[in-house]
Amino acid sequence: MTVSSKMSKLGTESAFDVLAQAARLAQTGRNIINLGIGQPDFPTPDHIVEAGIKALKDGHHGYTAANGIPELREAVAADILKRRDVEVSPENILIMPGGKVTMSFAIEIFGESGAEILYPNPGFPIYESMIRYSGAQPVPIPLIEEKGFSFDADYVLSKVNDRTRLIILNTPANPTGGVIPPEELSKLVTGLQDWPNVYILSDEIYSRMTYDGLQHHSLLSHPEIRDRLIILDGWSKTYAMTGWRLGWGLWPDSLIEYAKRLCINYHSCVNAAAQYAGIAALSGDQSPVDHMMTAFDARRHLIHERLNAMAGVSCIMPKGAFYAFANISKSGLSSKEFQNRLLDEEGVAAIAGTSFGKDGEGYIRFSYASSIENIEDAMGRMNRFMDRVKA
Repeated sequence: MTVSSKMSKLGTESAFDVLAQAARLAQTGRNIINLGIGQPDFPTPDHIVEAGIKALKDGHHGYTAANGIPELREAVAADILKRRDVEVSPENILIMPGGKVTMSFAIEIFGESGAEILYPNPGFPIYESMIRYSGAQPVPIPLIEEKGFSFDADYVLSKVNDRTRLIILNTPANPTGGVIPPEELSKLVTGLQDWPNVYILSDEIYSRMTYDGLQHHSLLSHPEIRDRLIILDGWSKTYAMTGWRLGWGLWPDSLIEYAKRLCINYHSCVNAAAQYAGIAALSGDQSPVDHMMTAFDARRHLIHERLNAMAGVSCIMPKGAFYAFANISKSGLSSKEFQNRLLDEEGVAAIAGTSFGKDGEGYIRFSYASSIENIEDAMGRMNRFMDRVKA
């Protein structure tokens, strides 16, 4: 068998590998606490589920338009106006089967041999994977712990050149929980005026997940780059709808037809019933989102306190999403060794920082999208582990 050489460039998402290993250990009778997977432990709210069921009962079983049903695209446009205070056309919105498709399409549109694409490191692993697969050169943007896992806009601008096609940003961020300050984003936007052919993909999938009164600052608030800005968002995290596979992308006029063409070639359309559930999510009761965020905030404080109480471990307070990115560099273990031993010896699943790029060495990602009881138990086990490691 001969397969394309580009398949060797395609990476994976290590969180699913750890999830599988944790499941295998659980099948042997081990008690496993999973703080690895980035998935809310709350069910999809009832009114959203009911809307999906109603859509099926009403006969919405067939193909829809490749860009999504008009009612859902209109609901997304209304939500953008409500939460980002920007008016957009529903014609520029594409309904996608999750968030990965928007990032993959953006990278595929711009990526080829000789091109460069900037991406956050440590960052969501599919960014680098898809950039390499496209044939482009991935150029990392270091996210610095001392800056709250933000970046230096001047550094980013220093990496832009005539080969740069796309810059990927993610705020609030996976895996760090960091938020890029508005002033750094503004500085970046100002500097990009000198590079009118460089486009931006802003991954805002955690836009509703900020803490301490912090408001999400969308790049849509910068009209000077709106004609070359792609926004990625969706339902998975905010509405606990990971399995529904429902996301959206906002595309500029210059790219929308390319993106539609990719939709037709790759997936035809998004599940019809899920799209009606998406309308109910955006237009219906938002109190389940508030309830979930209140719970995440309490868990955030707990895991931050417990991690920083351990010898050899430190962790800055996450400002968004539901991840704590703990510094374990003083343990003397590599991130991968730490991940594997913590799971094997104590039954706690977490993700090595290097799963998110080379700049993640010395860190471990914990998802606090789990119960208070699980977090308490997991931190007790990890503290016992650290006592052995430091002995």
